[in-house]
Amino acid sequence: MPHELHVLNPATEELVATVPAATPADVDAAVLRATEAQRAWAAAAPADRARVLRRFAATVDAHIEELALLEVREAGHTLGNARWEAGNVRDLLDYAAGGAERLNGRQIPVPGGLDVTLLEPLGVIGVIAPWNFPMPIAAWATAPALAAGNAVLLKPAETTPLTALRLAELALESGLPEHLFQVLPGEGPVAGNALVEHPGIAKIVFTGSTRVGKQIMAKAADQVKRVTLELGGKSPNIVFADADLAAAAAAAPMAFLDNSGQDCCARTRILVQREVYDRFLALLTPAVEEIVVGDPLDERTQMGPLISRAQLDRVRSYVTGATENAPGAEAVRGKAPEGPGFWFPPTLLTGLPEDAPCAVEEVFGPVAVVLPFEDEADAIRLANATPYGLSGSIWTRDVGRALRASRAVRAGNLSVNSHSSVRYWTPFGGFGQSGLGRELGPDALTAFTETKNVFISTEA
Repeated sequence: MPHELHVLNPATEELVATVPAATPADVDAAVLRATEAQRAWAAAAPADRARVLRRFAATVDAHIEELALLEVREAGHTLGNARWEAGNVRDLLDYAAGGAERLNGRQIPVPGGLDVTLLEPLGVIGVIAPWNFPMPIAAWATAPALAAGNAVLLKPAETTPLTALRLAELALESGLPEHLFQVLPGEGPVAGNALVEHPGIAKIVFTGSTRVGKQIMAKAADQVKRVTLELGGKSPNIVFADADLAAAAAAAPMAFLDNSGQDCCARTRILVQREVYDRFLALLTPAVEEIVVGDPLDERTQMGPLISRAQLDRVRSYVTGATENAPGAEAVRGKAPEGPGFWFPPTLLTGLPEDAPCAVEEVFGPVAVVLPFEDEADAIRLANATPYGLSGSIWTRDVGRALRASRAVRAGNLSVNSHSSVRYWTPFGGFGQSGLGRELGPDALTAFTETKNVFISTEA
């Protein structure tokens, strides 16, 4: 009997669906189909590819509510977040469609002839998407890869395959050629590994843990296969004494609680200048305690459940270890529902040493550590005291300090006096063990192309 994936509603633990799991043979057959479809797609006029992708975007737009409700059921996201995610898929398709007609090479001055560069599609792209943002992150790679003339095989996370399967149906309804975009639900060690090792896959785009990313990178190296990796994070939220403390404290909770803290960009290390530490904590504590945690379908809900029992156990173990192993550690907790569902309350940890596991490791839950710093140099030292470098925030009224800190903090995406760092029209990616390569932005399509140089002699 074929193996199946069991999709549970994280808010109720009820079975939502069972989905057949792809095997290596399924992956092999999908690659063959995709290879054939990609050749015809790459030969199509860029304007025709763009037109199809815009129809795909319009079809997604017409199904925003359906996709959002599906995301709530399989991922436990709040309804508002899920609507945004579905809309982000639409926006990514529209944005990538415009790039299809602007994928320009260059003419380079040379003696004795004409030299031009051509940007050609790679072929078949394997996309391994995570469970924390199933729709948008899948689209981050899928939309530009298709626009650049590639085929895409998408393996969604085991716990969240439903929106990906529905998007593939909507793609066909929109007129995207058959087999050009295929979804292969399955387990990472089986279907995911088959994608990584398949010689017919030109590139792997993976979003997930740094541990698995390292394994994928090592396996891809055997074939000199291209990879884009978006991995873990332990992002700082630096609050200087001259900042607008009320604004910084009001913004800080959702900077680490959005999506229940299951966000690699979450600002889970709140670094506060010592002279305002107590005042800031007095503002932050009630803001965290007042976060509304509950039914994801309730419009008033700000935070839903964690994705699974395993994730709940992981987060709980981190917090228990922090409070039991560090003398002087204190936890401020908000409220969370009891009973069925994978619920964990918003949690602030204070009094921890700066090298405590909760302060340096990615917990991936609604937990933040608050640490004091002395001066600008100390803030930068603490911010960079991690192997990760994905995102971060800097709160200060001093423009010079904002610029100095932005250059000094080793992270790919920084915000000053805000927490917004991911937009589909600007590049996204990390330093260090947060990943390799960049996604999104005006250069997104080029990540799915080869540069070919052509010299044409003009000499007789």
